[in-house]
Amino acid sequence: MYENRWFSVNLADVELPDGRHLDHFLIRLRPVAVATVVNEANEVLLLWRHRFITDSWGWELAAGVVEDGEDIASAAARELEEETGWRPGPLHHLMSVEPSNGLTDARHHIYWSDRGEYVGHPVDDFESDRREWVPLKLVPDLIARGEVPAANMAAALLLLHHLRLAEG
Repeated sequence: MYENRWFSVNLADVELPDGRHLDHFLIRLRPVAVATVVNEANEVLLLWRHRFITDSWGWELAAGVVEDGEDIASAAARELEEETGWRPGPLHHLMSVEPSNGLTDARHHIYWSDRGEYVGHPVDDFESDRREWVPLKLVPDLIARGEVPAANMAAALLLLHHLRLAEG
């Protein structure tokens, strides 16, 4: 029905288990790569940004679309550097999620590193109001207060919180 370089909107004829059919809209999206760094003090690098669609502010991880032919981990590293000014060390795959699989085929691939190098002011500084190192121990409270509104970001941060703090 509609297509551009970011997404396409399609109408599908879906057959239900009982044999009935219904029309269902679906949005096909490019993969999204997400990344952050957790430092030795167990602080996670986050962006405070505004999302105009929901008119909400919240903490997020650096994220962006994977370009054609680009390796997903490389895209995650690129996005982190462009949006924060930090180049990550070796990335570890944390999780892949489907944020809205009843409507889209979007897959978000989330990575993290336990070290990073500041390489300069972020090229894409306009995408966030600020970038901060936030203690992982604060993550559950941030999420409970609604300060991490995106479900994929909340899930990733809770998993990092568990991996880094629950074992210690």
